[in-house]
Amino acid sequence: MIAFLGNIRYMRFFISLLFICTCLSSHAQNLKAPSDFLGYELGTRFTPHHRVLDYYSYLSENAPSRVRLENYGETNEGRPLILAYISTAKNMKNREKIRLEHLKNTEGKGEPSIAIVWMSYNVHGNESVSTEASMKTVYELLTHKEESLENTLVIVDPCVNPDGRDRYVNWYNQYKNSPYTIDPNSAEHHEPWLNGRPNHYMFDLNRDWAWLTQVESRQRIKVYNKWLPHVHVDFHEQGVDSPYYFAPAAEPFHEVITDFQREFQTTVGKNHAKYFDANGWFYFTKEVFDLLYPSYGDTFPTYNGSIGMTYEQGGSGSAGLGVRTGTGDTLTLKDRILHHHTTGLSTLEIASQNAVRLNQEFKKFYQPKDFKYKSYVLNGNPDKLKALTELLTKHEIEYEWATDKTVKGFNYVSGKNGSVKTDNNTLVVNSDQKKGTLVKVLFEPNTKLSDSLTYDITAWSLPYAYGLNAIASETKVAAKTTTDRNNFEALNLEELSSKSYAFLIKWNSFSDARFLADLLNSNIKVRYAQNPFVMDGVSYDRGTLIITKSDNKNLPDFLDSLRSKALKHQKVVYPTSTGFVDGGKDFGSHSVQPLKKAKVALLSGKPTSTLNFGEIWYFFEQQLQYPVSVLNSDYFNTVDLSEYDVLILPSGKPYAQFLNQARMKSLKQWVRDGGKLIAMGSALKDFAKDKTLQLKAKNIKKDSIAPIPIYDHDQREQIKNEITGAIFKTKINNTHPLAYGYDDIYFSLKLGVDAYAYLDKGTVAYLDGNGIQPVAGFAGSDAQQKIAETLVFGVEKYGSGQLVYMVDNPLFRGFWENGKLLFANALFMVD
Repeated sequence: MIAFLGNIRYMRFFISLLFICTCLSSHAQNLKAPSDFLGYELGTRFTPHHRVLDYYSYLSENAPSRVRLENYGETNEGRPLILAYISTAKNMKNREKIRLEHLKNTEGKGEPSIAIVWMSYNVHGNESVSTEASMKTVYELLTHKEESLENTLVIVDPCVNPDGRDRYVNWYNQYKNSPYTIDPNSAEHHEPWLNGRPNHYMFDLNRDWAWLTQVESRQRIKVYNKWLPHVHVDFHEQGVDSPYYFAPAAEPFHEVITDFQREFQTTVGKNHAKYFDANGWFYFTKEVFDLLYPSYGDTFPTYNGSIGMTYEQGGSGSAGLGVRTGTGDTLTLKDRILHHHTTGLSTLEIASQNAVRLNQEFKKFYQPKDFKYKSYVLNGNPDKLKALTELLTKHEIEYEWATDKTVKGFNYVSGKNGSVKTDNNTLVVNSDQKKGTLVKVLFEPNTKLSDSLTYDITAWSLPYAYGLNAIASETKVAAKTTTDRNNFEALNLEELSSKSYAFLIKWNSFSDARFLADLLNSNIKVRYAQNPFVMDGVSYDRGTLIITKSDNKNLPDFLDSLRSKALKHQKVVYPTSTGFVDGGKDFGSHSVQPLKKAKVALLSGKPTSTLNFGEIWYFFEQQLQYPVSVLNSDYFNTVDLSEYDVLILPSGKPYAQFLNQARMKSLKQWVRDGGKLIAMGSALKDFAKDKTLQLKAKNIKKDSIAPIPIYDHDQREQIKNEITGAIFKTKINNTHPLAYGYDDIYFSLKLGVDAYAYLDKGTVAYLDGNGIQPVAGFAGSDAQQKIAETLVFGVEKYGSGQLVYMVDNPLFRGFWENGKLLFANALFMVD
């Protein structure tokens, strides 16, 4: 009888369990696949961003115990940025506990068992297949691959760059054939100049992880730092004729990358290969895509303890719904979706199988490391220090302030060992902290290269980028965290009264330029000093802003407006009761000139580079906050240039067609009549050919017998002539208006080997001939010789106007902080 009752209880339990499983299975089967929900077969058209969000919302509403959505921000064009969290009902219920236990591993205290995998799709808008693949992958996880979720929590960003993606999708829908054609010559396979790859401001979001210049990046990093996943995958596309690429990555690997991170890349790659082999799909590994530059979606996570990986499917913006490849095959959107879908599921499968190891190795990654440099000690302009600390705070990198002492170590300016005196305005960043690996990568004077063939720039050290004097110390520098320090001394803001004759603001940082822009936008008239002077016992350098009461006597609420803007920008304003200086030129002198509220125009469209155009556009609207008119090359002939004071020509493809003989003549006449033309990068080449201008390409002696390159080593021979984003120490004439606010040295990030001779007059920044070697990064031996004794920045006086030549890009990717004042000088000070 007892046995019988026991059997009944067992049968009831079994029936209940079967019922639950049946319900769960039924629930899973009731979820609509993307094709059923969208109303068309996935891969037969591109899904606009709002419909992608609709599908993810549908999943969260119909599987709420297993799918949660988080809106983490908004793009420049107002599109939502979302994350989808996916796992079992049990894991999702304990999601916050899982997160906190995982983060304890960074302190060596946690005992987590769940693997956290973050998958980012569509960081490049016209690499549009990945968002489509994300929907298929998530659906499959929830319906047929649930076993991978038992010990895995998946975070999916279905579209990192919605503005760029919708730009591409909308364009493609307008220009595609119906039905689509695979002919690669058809218009649907040729995007316009304003292509879908970058975000609203034409920035490449896949190169912004470390610099956080863009709103998408800044919002994403807040959430990323809350999770610090074990695995991060960035889904991409490349040319239509390229086979699929997946890990392991190519050399160079940065030296901080651990043996396990290398090993696990291979483990993942072999798992992918198993599925690709079974289907006969082509792929490659260990080529092209290296792990060095710190601002990618694979390297940045790697430097934070993840297994960071890039996956590249052939296709991109030229593939459309289907295209004929170079081998005569047809590559369809369906094919591309399937490949990304396969590697996505394979990644989750291998992460689930290795959840224990991933947690163990993640804990090891965050154990204390014995880096060569224990502390980075930085002195310099308070505004530049403040800008750097703002970036560090976003990355949750700890920093402190020094005490009065002397610190020895590698001196970034001299390039050799030296010492520096510190005080409580000296910034100290120690590598002995949770984000210590990232600190080393971002601050080290010169990155070690295991291979000079790289995919991106090879130098980015923050002390150079921010224009700070720095020491890398091999011993930890004692410092303190202070909560009461404030670099802004509210000097006599209450004394900005009608009794003052003028108000003085020193000019030595980009923060000062933003303040000036705000003043000019508010119609406050400003003068500037062209020579140093002494007033009330205080020394003022060239570029000092002088705001007189007399100039602004007709401006209502002048003093209140000046006071509020000084407080907003945290500017020290020095009131003075006289225009009679103690030393130098008085304020009525010809050397004290009014600053013009310049009307600025920026060329867009072909032949300009979308990226350089975007850097300048972003500089004006989001960094300087000063109005700029964007003039497209398509209708440039109809524009009356006399309405503008400044015209900027970004770098780009050869300007020969745009700068034809007639247009060059009209531009030179506009400059002669008082205009200011700022030419950047490759835009200089056509000006160098004009015999009436000073700018000339450097005359380079060529060997009479050129070596015949060996086929296998052709690429190695070629890099002797290349500079892959290296930092050079240039000399700068800081008595010239273009260099106001700088010392006599400027560290420039050089991206190529364009070489121009010194100007007869107006050479401002230049490289001399004394062993032109980069202070950081790679430059080929022949390239070093080519750029010896060449111009970096210069100004040519031409009639009543000026031509400003920028060989190097001071606004590169928005993160080269020390170049921004130079560009502001070109706008406001050069006259």
